[in-house]
This record gives sequence, structure tokens and C-alpha cells, in this order.
Amino acid sequence: MSDTQAHALPQDENQLIAERREKLKAIRVAQTEGKGVAFPNNFKPKDHAHALMAAHDGKDTEALNAEATPASVAGRMMLKRVMGKASFATLQDSTGRIQVYVTRDAIGEEQYALFKHWDLGDIVSAEGTVFKTKTGELSIHATRVKLLTKSLRPLPDKFHGMADQETKYRQRYVDLITDEAARKRFTARSRAVSGVRDFMVKHDFLEVETPMLHPIPGGANAKPFTTHHNALDQQMFLRIAPELYLKRLIVGGFDRVFEINRSFRNEGISVRHNPEFTMMEFYAAYWNYLDLMDFTEELIRDAAVKATGGLKLTYAGKEVDLSQPFKRLTIVQAIQHHTDAGEHVASTQWLIAALKKLGMNEEKDKLSTRSLASLQVLYFEEVVEEKLWQPTFIMEHPTEISPLARANDSRPEVTERFELYITGREFGNGFSELNDAEEQALRFHAQVAAKDDGDDEAMYYDHDFVRALEYGMPPTGGCGVGLDRLMMLLTDSPSIRDVILFPALRREA
Repeated sequence: MSDTQAHALPQDENQLIAERREKLKAIRVAQTEGKGVAFPNNFKPKDHAHALMAAHDGKDTEALNAEATPASVAGRMMLKRVMGKASFATLQDSTGRIQVYVTRDAIGEEQYALFKHWDLGDIVSAEGTVFKTKTGELSIHATRVKLLTKSLRPLPDKFHGMADQETKYRQRYVDLITDEAARKRFTARSRAVSGVRDFMVKHDFLEVETPMLHPIPGGANAKPFTTHHNALDQQMFLRIAPELYLKRLIVGGFDRVFEINRSFRNEGISVRHNPEFTMMEFYAAYWNYLDLMDFTEELIRDAAVKATGGLKLTYAGKEVDLSQPFKRLTIVQAIQHHTDAGEHVASTQWLIAALKKLGMNEEKDKLSTRSLASLQVLYFEEVVEEKLWQPTFIMEHPTEISPLARANDSRPEVTERFELYITGREFGNGFSELNDAEEQALRFHAQVAAKDDGDDEAMYYDHDFVRALEYGMPPTGGCGVGLDRLMMLLTDSPSIRDVILFPALRREA
């Protein structure tokens, strides 16, 4: 029976692992007898599969034979066919796959006998010359093969891969081995994030790093993770946003700063929420929320072109057109545009009744004590958000729910703030920054009162941040963009877990 046939049998996985451990045991014994090393670390591949394909795939057999180009590769053995004195193996490296032709005559009887016992998943090196098989497949005719790492666990069946989605997330290393689409998705993510960084630097923004451990959580309405610093003997918080530190840098005299890094929020997990997520926040002195919207629109388009090559994307089977100017609506306009509320949008009683129909209640949601603006926001979140498929800036949020944003000069009840929605999801949040230290102190006091009333997400009073503002911060605009959600859009991924290499999961039992 050939090696391939043996792999096809529905054997118990534990049995397969036991057989592989026995093979490794034999290799360790051989090492004690001076016959090689069990886990050698002295091979350096000179070539990669993709580059070899690109350089030689278009050549005919005669040209390749005449050139006799040497090749040296290493990778994971994904396929193997043993046919008496000659065999084929397919190696997969970080760039792709290439076939290796292994013959007893070329590598010697002893090595060929060892090769026949190697398993799929083993990491193998091959040296030889480039040629084409009778079927026209570019291959390497090996003169030397070597086992670099023995794989002790069998790979999932090549026809079915990893069927269970949770296992794909939990064992991402296997997912990446077996699913080319997953490798492409994370490569695209890396390139897109690099592209965002390049875009910011090109526009004179300085990349900075601010603390992850905060003595006071701030910069967003969110529930933080808490921890304890032993040496300082004090409670610390994983950051929920870098905002307050970045604005301190604007006070310090840097006109444009940005940070790409993690934020942490101790909240629910869903297709669009992970407890730790990557965000880019940026701040520019002498910009307001209108400048930010223009820039954010440009940034999103640039990232899309770099990641996908164009501005017309498909998400969940529906078109997303980034080539058109992004819509700009206030919360009230959005409600009127996307619902039949009409003039009722200004009626507290109508909104309370509508929210009750949607399943909210007095006890939990405290509807009767909310202002008109707060009820409008709730109704917007419940009914309108999901309808904002094409890129839309929702503007001018109520001051009471925007404790760090600058109020509008003519309408102080709203702020110069926007949220960007695409495919019914929030992608970014930005505003003209509040730079009035005394007003900021009053807003913090209001947040502390809300926290005392039971709002877990309300902000703490940050004395040092107020002190920084007292030194004077120039008029400034700032924005945060959720990069994970952006990557979901650019890679047409249904869940945030698909674009995070190691998403948060419940610990294995």
C-alpha cells in the first residue's frame, strides 16, 4: 500500500499521531548513532515557489532543460504520490506551492527509503533543477531532499479542510496551512494597514505610541478591563481609546499625530465586536469636523484601492460604491430619510411609544427621563443604522452624549461630530475637539454624575487632561477609525473574527 492510500483510510487520529511519534523516535535513535539530526537548522532556501513559477512557468521543456536552472526550496509537504522508484511531492511555502520530483536514482536508495516514510505536514527541503513534467507542470527534479521538521499531527482532510468555524479561529495556524483564502485575507489586511500608515505619513502626520495601561480610562464611553499594578499598588485600566493622550501631544506642540494600536473594551462579543480591536486615531491642529470628513473619505478610498484595486466593492453580495461622494446627514435627517417618522421625530411621546414597540422598557432604558436628543439617538441606533449601506456621515450628535466634542456655535445642544457608517456599521467617529478647559471640566462632572447613577460606560474625571487643556490646545479635529471593521469590508468578511488572527474565545474545556 502506498503512503497516499494509507492517508486516505479513516483511521483514528490518535493512532496516526502514535505512528508519527514512533517515526520521530526512530529519527532520534538514528541521531544517537550519528545519522543526522532530528530537527536540523542548517538549511536556508534560496528560492520561493511563487518566484520560481513567475520566472520559469512560461518556458517550454527544451528551454528549461537547456538552462538547467538550480533551485533550492523548503516548505510543508501537502501532497505525496509514491510510485515505485519515482515519487512526487508538493511543497507549500509562504508564497505558494511547487511540485518536487523525487527519484531513487537521483537521491540514492537510502534517502529514498526514508522519504517514503515521511508524512503530509512534514517540513521538507529540496534541492535540484527546474524542469517541466509531461503534463507541463513546473517542478524541481530533486538531487537532495531532507526532513527538517517532523509533523506529529495529521492535517485535516484536503477535500474538506477545517469544517468547523470555531476550530478555524482557535487553531488559526492550521487554518492558515490549509486555507489559501485565509492566507490571502490576512496578507491583504497587512498590506492595507501598511497602506493606511503610509497615507498618514504622506500627509505629515507623526506616528506615536501612547500607554496601554491607564490610571484613568478615558476617550470613549465604554466599560474597561481593570487590573492591578503591584509595584505601584494601584488599580490600572487597559485603554479604551488613546484619545486623551494624543490630545495632550497636540497641547505639547505636535500639530498632527496618529496611532495604530489596540484598544480594549470589556463588553459583548459579536460579528462586529472583539474585546480587543485595532483602531487608528488621528488628530490635526487647526482642523474641524468638516476637514476630518473630507480627509476620512480620502483615507477610506485610498485603503480600498490599495487593498482591492478599485472603489466598487461587494459586501455580503451587495455593492458598496466608494467612488461617489459620501452622504452627509444629521441624526434627525437620517431618521426622516430612512423611516416614516416625518415630523414625529421632534415628538418625545411618539419616540417613546416607537421605542417601546421595538422592545425597550421604562425600567431598563429609563425612557421617560431621557431628553428628546437622547431618544432620537436611540431610535436612530435601533431603526436607521442598519439601513446605511452606502457610505454615510451622520453628523451633529447631541452634546450630552459627546463629552469630548466641541459644541456647535449656533446650536450648542449639538456637537461638531460625525460617525461614518458603511454596510449598516459604524466605521469611524470624529469631531472638532473641545479645547475649552472649563467646559471640559463641567462635561467630566456630568459624566461622573451619570456613572454614580449606574452608567458603567460613563467617563471618569481626568484631572491631568483638564490641566493639559488649561495650558491651551489649538483648535483641533480628531477621528478614530476601526481598522478591523474596515478590513471586514475590504475582504468581504462576515465576521470580525475572520480578520483578527487570534480572536477572543472562551477557554477550551
